[in-house]
Amino acid sequence: MESQLRELLPFLRDKNPQVRQIALSNLLSQTPKDSPHRSIFFQGLQQGGLHKPRETDLIRDLKLLCRDQLAVAHDAFRALVNLSDSPLFVPFLTESSFLAFLVSYILNPDATLADLASMLLSNLTSSSSSCAALLSLEIPVIPTISSTSPVSYYPTQSRSGTCSAPVPYPSTEPQRVLALPLLVEAFVQAASVDSSDDKYKRMRKADLHFLSSVFANISTSPAGRLFFVTPRPSDVMKIGSAVEYPLSKIVAFTEHKDMIRRGGVASAIKNCAFHTSAHQAILSPDTIAVAVPPSDVVAPGIDALSYILLPLAGPEELDLEDQEKLPSALQFLPPTKKREADSVLRLTHIETLLLLCATRWGRDYLRANGVYEIIRGAHLEETVDQVSEHIERLVQLIKGLEGPETAGDQVDAPSTMEDKDDDTDDEDNIIQEV
Repeated sequence: MESQLRELLPFLRDKNPQVRQIALSNLLSQTPKDSPHRSIFFQGLQQGGLHKPRETDLIRDLKLLCRDQLAVAHDAFRALVNLSDSPLFVPFLTESSFLAFLVSYILNPDATLADLASMLLSNLTSSSSSCAALLSLEIPVIPTISSTSPVSYYPTQSRSGTCSAPVPYPSTEPQRVLALPLLVEAFVQAASVDSSDDKYKRMRKADLHFLSSVFANISTSPAGRLFFVTPRPSDVMKIGSAVEYPLSKIVAFTEHKDMIRRGGVASAIKNCAFHTSAHQAILSPDTIAVAVPPSDVVAPGIDALSYILLPLAGPEELDLEDQEKLPSALQFLPPTKKREADSVLRLTHIETLLLLCATRWGRDYLRANGVYEIIRGAHLEETVDQVSEHIERLVQLIKGLEGPETAGDQVDAPSTMEDKDDDTDDEDNIIQEV
């Protein structure tokens, strides 16, 4: 069987697209983890000695096939999603030209397979080196003006068989811009488009939910957290646009119907809460301009507290006095309000609140804005012991007595909340597209 599969490899470069499709579709079944003949994709990649492994013809073919016609490109993306769980593959998928294509393709609203590309990028950013590459990545874009497109630019390296170039082609010279702010904007736009089942009628052809996992992965590093809590222009392509924190654009999705989207956003918020200097910006409402030390650049507050508490809030009626403590978004919730169903996400939000208790200012702000009133109801309904234990620790911090000696104190995060080591890859976050 393995020898027969090897005989298919040269046909990935055949001039006939139907031949390429047949060859790839037969190889695709061997790409998931634990497939019996998966080793054929890793031959020549064994690391060791003084020489770095070189990119094989097979890897190069799969990368090129991502630019092919729809059926071929679809299977090529799926194959790379499955294979990208291996650290041996990651360096070849994050080299500059392919990473620029991958990001540019995701950014193009006409990209039919952008969701698969987002899944691949999510897997790749489980590696710290890939996160660093994405944080510094710049892509060429041409500014455009269109009444039908949700974006004001054309990413030139997105051109492929499933994502054609605009007609007429823009005559303006390309300019290089940071890719990550554009990915944040695309993530927000994809949640705002028409939810019609026919993606070909939508302004963006993809949901891009898996970009939330990319943001969660990036924010595990100090540089990634700094990106989300550093004021940047709200419109990358518009000179002089108002500044805002990138994190403020994504916090609203903690109650999104898609679990991947809301889970990734919850993790990104929690990771950013490890940056103690940013707590005031994270908690402050958008009516207050605040800076993240040591920078003195101010931007509207991120106002994340409402979005952290909403998944923990239920339909319980509160006294008027307690209602007045709550942020406006949590006041007088309807009787149909339901808490987050996933215990891992509930725990993530509680851990975020614990991290925000690291300073006296943070604890005082949580007390004054009804956190206890919300988690009291959550604790009564909680059925998972680990979540209940974290809630009880949070109550101790919020209801504990304060004195002058705790004015600037730090509270250690529990062991389950320790920041991920930047030099390790998180295999639990790998997506398998089987």
